Amino acid sequence: MRVLVVEDEAMLAETIAEWLRADAHAVDIALDGAAALERTGVNDYDVVILDRDLPMVHGDEVCRQLVASGSTARVLMLTAAAEINDRVAGLSLGADDYLPKPFALPELAARVLALGRRARPAVPPVLRRAGISLDPARREVFRDGRYVLLSRKEFAVLTELMRADGVVVSAEELLEKAWDEHADPFTGSVRFTILKLRRKLADPPVILTVPGSGYRIA
Repeated sequence: MRVLVVEDEAMLAETIAEWLRADAHAVDIALDGAAALERTGVNDYDVVILDRDLPMVHGDEVCRQLVASGSTARVLMLTAAAEINDRVAGLSLGADDYLPKPFALPELAARVLALGRRARPAVPPVLRRAGISLDPARREVFRDGRYVLLSRKEFAVLTELMRADGVVVSAEELLEKAWDEHADPFTGSVRFTILKLRRKLADPPVILTVPGSGYRIA
């Protein structure tokens, strides 16, 4: 999934980002509310992890503007305030979930995964097609019963293809969901990752190229 971490404590933001990247998510960081609004105006995020007490533009206002814009991103609001009234206030702004600080990173990651499922059409917890079984929560992939060890990026790309369930996914869409904002769209990263995936998944070929359109699972 594509995730935006909005947190003014740079070290905490990086820690959250690295934890989520280990789960094969593409993660961008914004250190203030203004930067968050700029990024959400350009990129299509599945989940926004939003600290409430932000400089430049308060987290409440960021949440309001996201909701008003019609964004489909799910918002997980973070705050040091743990009172019930604070939670109610955050949720009433349009946030989808609320997590008080301090929090455990495994819980944060689980909430992000749950929100990501809600950001898209419902899919089974384990994705299966053409002999492939992919479990996003466990980060496990099997091909015809054989375990397949994938890198983070390979897993992210295969997840997007499996979610599409046979529908063509363009290289641009894969780049949007599996890479962060620093990715160079002209590097051939998508093509190279698809090539490695095909080798690891082995024969018979299961990832098909649709000329001029993108890729799909057979």
